[in-house]
Amino acid sequence: MRKDWEHYSHTADMGIRGFGESIEQSFANAAIAMIAVNVDPEKIQQEIQIQITCHEDDIELLFIAWLNNLLYEISTRKMFFSKFQVEIKDGELTGYAWGEKLDLKKHDPGVEIKGISYSDLKVTQENGKWIAQCIVDI
Repeated sequence: MRKDWEHYSHTADMGIRGFGESIEQSFANAAIAMIAVNVDPEKIQQEIQIQITCHEDDIELLFIAWLNNLLYEISTRKMFFSKFQVEIKDGELTGYAWGEKLDLKKHDPGVEIKGISYSDLKVTQENGKWIAQCIVDI
């Protein structure tokens, strides 16, 4: 198991989990886990920075909003990201993602993520570590 993120199997889809010392760190690491469903994050250069903002009063809904907004950016910008920074204050998430334009030869993308599911959704603290997880539809 990786220390900062992992995949876990789920019926026909894929589970992603991010771990961190803070909620923000677990959200950022879950984003890497989401990217890694499709492409190796190590192959992605951090050339372009984008900002993502979203607001939800519930922390689990905020996690889903973060991933959905990130998925939207991947789809519309035709980019992949490999580094994330997340700040959360009063239900407002400001996130930053660094990445590059899609290059089919370089990135060799696999399965496409169709959406983020509420299945197995959890944002919790266990043994002093934060865990943010959900199922992605592939």
